[in-house]
Amino acid sequence: MKRTGIIITLYFLMLAFVGASTRSAIILCTPCSPDELNAIIDGLQKKYSRMNGLAADFVQVYQGADGRTLRESGRVLLKRPGKARWEYASPERKIFVADGKNIFFYVYGERQASKASIKESADPQIPFLFLLGRGNLRRDFSRLELLNDERAVEAGNKILRLIPKKAPEEFRKLLVEVNPVTFQVKRLVIYERSGARMDFILHNTQENYVAADAEFRFTPPPGVTIKEP
Repeated sequence: MKRTGIIITLYFLMLAFVGASTRSAIILCTPCSPDELNAIIDGLQKKYSRMNGLAADFVQVYQGADGRTLRESGRVLLKRPGKARWEYASPERKIFVADGKNIFFYVYGERQASKASIKESADPQIPFLFLLGRGNLRRDFSRLELLNDERAVEAGNKILRLIPKKAPEEFRKLLVEVNPVTFQVKRLVIYERSGARMDFILHNTQENYVAADAEFRFTPPPGVTIKEP
């Protein structure tokens, strides 16, 4: 899976820990009621605006426009403000770390790691930082709606489709699967303009898990250099 998929996701998980109330997005709900949609948006925003950290196991499934599929899994840590650590365990060991300003990406066994500014990055993990209060759903998306044609991974969950006002070129839209009672995010789906799709499914989520700051510092192994833009 290409690296751009990771940073887009982190960008949007960052958007949920804030909680402003600007209502500038188009809110659509067919066949649901507007009250149902607004309740989910408000519940999601309120829940994550109060959260200081999160830990979860994840499964990441990439589906290329050419039909190629890649399934990966590992562990993710998120911490306010804007810190993230994705430790991939299968099928290939690699690590993605965001320290609040920069991101580092490294595949174990290689001789070089990469570094980039979060603001300039387009990796798919960035949308996950909306869960750390880096934005507001109504303000940062031009269109929000509930879907009934996308199958949920857990029965009873609701799926929001979000169209961003501003996003990296590769990113087209985002789906968020959420429990309508607890407002816990179960899955994020990133659609790229290339036609590729990337699903991030969360398991064993620990809310308000606050990891040590050392987890979000990248120290390259001996002999490994860091490539900067």
